[in-house]
Amino acid sequence: MQKYISEARQLLALAIPVILAQIAQTSMGFVDTVMAGGYSATDMAAVAIGTSIWLPAILFGHGLLLALTPTVAQLNGSGRRERIAHQIRQGFWLAGFVSVLIMIVLWNAGYIIHAMHNIDPMLADKAVGYLRALLWGTPGYLFFQVMRNQCEGLAKTKPGMVMGFIGLLINIPVNYVFIYGHFGMPELGGVGCGVATAAVYWVMFFCMHAYVKRARSMRDIRNEAGFSKPDMAVVKRLMQLGLPIAMALFFEVTLFAVVALLVSPLGIVDVAGHQIALNFSSLMFVLPLSLAASVTIRVGYRLGQGSTLEAQTAARTGIAVGICMAVCTALFTITLREQIALLYNDNPEVIILASHLMLLAAIYQISDSIQVVGSGVLRGYKDTRSIFFITFIAYWVLGLPSGYILALTDLVVERMGPAGFWIGFIIGLTSAAIMMMLRMRFLQRQPSSVILQRAAR
Repeated sequence: MQKYISEARQLLALAIPVILAQIAQTSMGFVDTVMAGGYSATDMAAVAIGTSIWLPAILFGHGLLLALTPTVAQLNGSGRRERIAHQIRQGFWLAGFVSVLIMIVLWNAGYIIHAMHNIDPMLADKAVGYLRALLWGTPGYLFFQVMRNQCEGLAKTKPGMVMGFIGLLINIPVNYVFIYGHFGMPELGGVGCGVATAAVYWVMFFCMHAYVKRARSMRDIRNEAGFSKPDMAVVKRLMQLGLPIAMALFFEVTLFAVVALLVSPLGIVDVAGHQIALNFSSLMFVLPLSLAASVTIRVGYRLGQGSTLEAQTAARTGIAVGICMAVCTALFTITLREQIALLYNDNPEVIILASHLMLLAAIYQISDSIQVVGSGVLRGYKDTRSIFFITFIAYWVLGLPSGYILALTDLVVERMGPAGFWIGFIIGLTSAAIMMMLRMRFLQRQPSSVILQRAAR
């Protein structure tokens, strides 16, 4: 029992800075929306549309680079720290390649925006302008993630938190300058949010770079060689590990986007109630997501040390802590759901619907926590391909079709509206949680030599 309590303490010490870093990053999006809304409703809508395209694209790149965390943790645990610098250099090459692809996609996103049903041409133009300003921040964001993954792989989660808050603090005045055109800058409105956020991502990268260069604990992990060509074998290995994570993240983000589109014809009350419940549950999701990152670090580190039993302890502790967190957030959601809905809107019909949907959100928080921490465990074991298959089956084969049937057809019961989609979420996330646990058990029952050989790849 003592070893589980000790492990839980270490996990939480790693997870709390990650939680705060996630909050800082989420707050940046919130600040952009509020400040653009202060300029005009059209600019706020343009930022919202632009963000809905930016997020899946940048999260794809973000997911690809998550392969670095277990790789660095495993090398650190096995005492092969001299090999970390080379992996990070190749991480930068991978980030550079992916940045170019993402920037091309975002530059041409105007075709998608203008093809949207009944969109106002002025709004579409502003959304395209916002994206074309923001896309220049793509390399800055992804290079920052490479350095953040290096630090987190070495169990240093505080630098990411500090840089997140530096970014948030800079974002507010820079937004103000570019939205309203102060200090001789042009008045750009919502497009100014894109310029400001792109600049902030570069500032975060340069700050993180300066920290890593000066940190005593990383003196032995220096890129002394200066410029070096891409090592395609390492880049390919990182891609093989990272691509399933990137695809799983992409599936998750696009699932919620597709549901939002399917809910939109149902009317203002249904859309507002759905958005309130979704926004609040995404805030709660920060907790298990951050814990999952910590579990990846601990499992990777223990496997690097050659201890499959300690890795198993880290995995089980992570799941247990995740369930405890989810029970707390579910009780919080159930108890205060009406008050929470009132923070967003004061329409009685919207409040009733949002409160009802939050009740369903509280039900799925436990399975959501298990599946996201479970994927963190599998990342630690470098078993990323199974994450891809599990999320695809759970979300797109089970969750979305069952939600669609319950929400918009009379096949099973009378049309349920948005609540049907939320029951679909419960079905999808619960099946993902079950499959993650089964996969974890299967992996842990393999001979130690097989587990360690996989982790050392």
